[in-house]
Amino acid sequence: MGDAEETVFVVEDDEAVRDSLAMLLQSEGMRVASYEQAEAFLADWSPDMAGCIVLDIRMPGMDGMALQRALNERHSMLPIIFVTGHGDVPLAVEAMRHGADDFIEKPYREDQLLEKINQALQRDREQRETLAQKQLIRDRLATLTPREHEIMERMMAGQANKVIAIELDISQRTVEIHRSRVMHKMGTHSLAQLVRMVLSVREVE
Repeated sequence: MGDAEETVFVVEDDEAVRDSLAMLLQSEGMRVASYEQAEAFLADWSPDMAGCIVLDIRMPGMDGMALQRALNERHSMLPIIFVTGHGDVPLAVEAMRHGADDFIEKPYREDQLLEKINQALQRDREQRETLAQKQLIRDRLATLTPREHEIMERMMAGQANKVIAIELDISQRTVEIHRSRVMHKMGTHSLAQLVRMVLSVREVE
């Protein structure tokens, strides 16, 4: 996921607008992929894509709102910035209720659009970093043995080593060894941090 090249995906049926927008973004050092049709972008879409989408709200065939719905069904994380005409602002507000990142009204200032795009790209980076961190935690949890899982749960519940030893009918020294292995495998020396790490992945499960 972190290896995907950050790209601004421009989905716009007007060739002149599409080309000028691509030139603007490329002049700012951004990687751009342009699409004349929403259907073409949807055919190329993959969950590994990184960046954001600049999406015209009104297009022939599948319009921007329909593309947003299709991407939501696929659990796409890519932030969407809708480009709207004056009469489409209520539609854009509705799109934001369904998860769009932002919208900009034509005619727009280039600096205003670039600011929105940079904000969307930053949001995408942060989302992907969060997901990567959570996957790392899940991977570390998967290395724990059943006994280490059991010890960890009791640690998180605030049980002292002596109490754990009595309830599991093992020596306190054995508990200490398991506890040390749990902390080592999870990459932390802090019980508070361990609790935060584990809870962060359980919140979404």
